[in-house]
Amino acid sequence: MGSSALGVVRLLMFLLWVGLIVPTQWLLLRLRLDARKTLPKFFHCGCLWIFGIKVVVIGQPSQDRPTLFVSNHVSYLDIEVLGSLLIGSFVAKSEVANWPLFGWMAKTAETVFIDRQAKREVARQGESLADRLALGDSLILFPEGTSSDGNRVLPFKTALFAVASQRINERPLTVQPVSMTPVLLDGIPLGRLLRPLYAWYGDMDLGPHLWQFAKLGGFTVIVEFHPTVNIDGTGSRKALAERCFAAIRAGVANAVAGRAVAG
Repeated sequence: MGSSALGVVRLLMFLLWVGLIVPTQWLLLRLRLDARKTLPKFFHCGCLWIFGIKVVVIGQPSQDRPTLFVSNHVSYLDIEVLGSLLIGSFVAKSEVANWPLFGWMAKTAETVFIDRQAKREVARQGESLADRLALGDSLILFPEGTSSDGNRVLPFKTALFAVASQRINERPLTVQPVSMTPVLLDGIPLGRLLRPLYAWYGDMDLGPHLWQFAKLGGFTVIVEFHPTVNIDGTGSRKALAERCFAAIRAGVANAVAGRAVAG
């Protein structure tokens, strides 16, 4: 399915792009230059162009700094999509740090790695997130803890929402729910059966999935930025997580059903 020639060209272009940008980002990190915060966004925009991904945006991303962006998780491609729209650091499971190539890329983008399986580490990891927020760094969190098939939103793991109790300049941390849904392939609706061509989940192998994706035409992804919330307005960590879940689930459902409208 798809064009092998197109897949080869795209993957070669991607490797060249990585070879150009990621070492530059590593140098910026070593020198602690401000450009290290913005270069990843430029990199992700280039990746979208290489792989033919079109992003349709609904709503506006929060301009508060810092902001905790909370999103559903469909694929490794979510990093490129959200990274092209936001300046912030992703929160990822610790295993990602050891992935070939992608782990190196994540480290140079100042990703915060957490071990979701070690409950005894939750408090320490929460402190690590709080420290980054205190420095003014926005964070991008996938509270499902894993990726889904793109047709639904999995239940949220609420432990890391505790960081939302942090106050920034005596004000509650801004939290913005974000929903992402792949909807089209070359202008044709994906539907439940074809959405896994973009979605990466379960026991899918990364290499074969990326190869198949690279061979296909252009995908369209809808990203909806929902109204911001904070813990003062919800009363508790659990209530805040539920508010975010409800907004994201509604956004995905509307996009899947073709009811999402860009404004």
